[in-house]
Amino acid sequence: MFVRVDLTPEAASDKELAKKLAQICPVDIFEVDGGGSVKIVEENVDECVLCELCIEAAPPGGVKIVKLYSDEVLQR
Repeated sequence: MFVRVDLTPEAASDKELAKKLAQICPVDIFEVDGGGSVKIVEENVDECVLCELCIEAAPPGGVKIVKLYSDEVLQR
């Protein structure tokens, strides 16, 4: 893995955000679980293209992408 995707508990439990993230991610990193919350599809995280659509869709600090190879954090 070259990145890690982090969600705050508030972002993870936001049902509207869950739907939005599942729709906008071009590589299907996010899906809506049975309770309507966001679930990260771990096997897809390595496909991240660093488009930052998830970061822009979430409230500030709600989604972070950590580049494991440089420790740089992408967030809003």
